Amino acid sequence: MHTSASSQPHVSGERKKSPPVKRRVAVRPLSLGVVAALGLAIAGCAGSEGDSGSADAERSVTLVVHESFPNEEFAAAASAATGYEVEVITAGDGGELTNKLILTQGAPIADAFFGVDNVFASRLVEGGVVEPYRSPALPPRAEEFVYDTEGSLSPVTLGATCINIDPAWFVEQGLAEPTGYDDLADPAYAGLTVLLDPTSSSTGASFLTGTVAAFGEDGFVDYWASLAENDVRIEQGWTEAYNGQFTQGGGEGTFPIVLSYSSSPAWTVTEDGDATTTRALLDTCSSQVEYAGVLSGAANPEGGRAVVDYLLSREFQDTIADTMYVYPVDVEAYVPDEWQRFAPMPETPYDLTPAEIGAGREAWLKAWSEATGW
Repeated sequence: MHTSASSQPHVSGERKKSPPVKRRVAVRPLSLGVVAALGLAIAGCAGSEGDSGSADAERSVTLVVHESFPNEEFAAAASAATGYEVEVITAGDGGELTNKLILTQGAPIADAFFGVDNVFASRLVEGGVVEPYRSPALPPRAEEFVYDTEGSLSPVTLGATCINIDPAWFVEQGLAEPTGYDDLADPAYAGLTVLLDPTSSSTGASFLTGTVAAFGEDGFVDYWASLAENDVRIEQGWTEAYNGQFTQGGGEGTFPIVLSYSSSPAWTVTEDGDATTTRALLDTCSSQVEYAGVLSGAANPEGGRAVVDYLLSREFQDTIADTMYVYPVDVEAYVPDEWQRFAPMPETPYDLTPAEIGAGREAWLKAWSEATGW
């Protein structure tokens, strides 16, 4: 088997002709207009002219996010929309963000957060890290993605982790394209696949839960053991895998099969817009929902709720596809035309509920490590 000692988490990349990315730094500027639908009047939130420093603090609100978020643009837009002075701080990737929120429970580093996904969400809820809040801004058709009936967490983005392939490589080699999970363990595809370590990567953890859903708690261990025997390479982060090892990653990669996202093929669309040079295998996908919430013990919980409302507003939801390269939870929000052709969400992903993931996650990770030796 292949392994990598790199520990860098997945980060943003560049736009075409660079490799596709889950999220990127270059962003479409957000509108600075007030979101009338949220009913957050600036005058009402701002306080009077003669207020003291404590009033200034009440007008300030802090959002902590993962490292692939448009911090400055969001802070400006959210400040204009809510009337609060919004500050955005970064706390690493999704896994690191989760850990920091848990470690600072009771003395939170922010008022609200965004970027913990359905693999790690249960840790926040069970640890008492979040203050339940059912946002009135939640789009009607997004109800199916809420974490629980108490409103502990609000869904903001949707994605799907899937195996991606380089079809041209298989044509050149005269080898049939893989189509599903079983092919990754087939000796015909030995040494061709790059996956991500589920203990260090939220993308890898999402794929692991997909295999549990597909093969069951009794069968997924044997499946991963067969992957190890088939010389699958494991990387610590998305960037190392896609940009560094994938044949379509823009570098000198030699692996034509990689773990990425259903949206990734939209980044490898040809210049004429008629085709894409990569393909997501939609029979290997699992859904990834990223949540926002108000932190228990927040200095400004009212401001935290206003920021969560803004994350769910159409104004911000319209920017998600372009800025973070995942789907907005609002199904009516803007998504690029090419996504309809080249980056559809899977119709039947291999999913588990956040509660099921929370109950089994640690045991699955231990079993995974024992079965693979990684």
